[in-house]
Amino acid sequence: MLSKVKIRELRALEFKRFRDEQGLFVAEGNKLVADMLHAFDCEWLIARTSWIATQGDIPAKELVLAEEGDIRKVSFMKTPQDVVAVFRKPSYQLEDANPDLQLVLALDGVQDPGNLGTIVRLADWFGIEHIVCSKDTADVFGPKTVQATMGALAHVKVHYADLAVYIGKRTNNPVYGTFLDGENIYAKKLSPHGIIIMGNEGSGIRPETASFIKEKLYIPPYPPLRETTESLNVAMSAAIVCAEFRRVAAKHRTAINH
Repeated sequence: MLSKVKIRELRALEFKRFRDEQGLFVAEGNKLVADMLHAFDCEWLIARTSWIATQGDIPAKELVLAEEGDIRKVSFMKTPQDVVAVFRKPSYQLEDANPDLQLVLALDGVQDPGNLGTIVRLADWFGIEHIVCSKDTADVFGPKTVQATMGALAHVKVHYADLAVYIGKRTNNPVYGTFLDGENIYAKKLSPHGIIIMGNEGSGIRPETASFIKEKLYIPPYPPLRETTESLNVAMSAAIVCAEFRRVAAKHRTAINH
């Protein structure tokens, strides 16, 4: 049975302060929870019998069988599904986000949970294992962001740090950012490792962060002189940039193999 105490505890996790205090976050939805069960420690899970029957052994410390209306009481979704889970937040080492060996995404003040979730999905798709966020970037463990990652949060490690300090210690690496006065990304030689910085939805990359950027990139419209919108959404830009880095890397590997 779902107690009032459990309902109150779960609903409180909508707010960052309580997520930080408890070290917990919420995920919901049939596929999302199933994808995350083996990536994070599950403190407790509430689900309908129909979902439980499809899962086999469920690695949750506490399993609550949902009765009529229980899911709706704790769901943050307009149309609740069959399961809601409370997971323990992971602990990662920032040193593992090493741009000497890999591409690392850095997010400078990205505010929209949907954009952040989409960028996590993009990172997962393009094999980018680490994202380093400024401390004022949206919380990746907020319910809206967790939903927007569509399970990619199980494969991508998201860190929060002082970006200036993080990048400042790694100035020997290529550091990229997108700017209107940058070089055409499609004509630019790109490295298979380094840091790619994406900025805030409205103000872009902060000057103190931009001061570390060695390679300014520009995503040109097509055709070049066609009048178009002022800019791309940060998640759209991240998709184009990541795809181009991976295309160039794949082309380079093919050339070496031949």
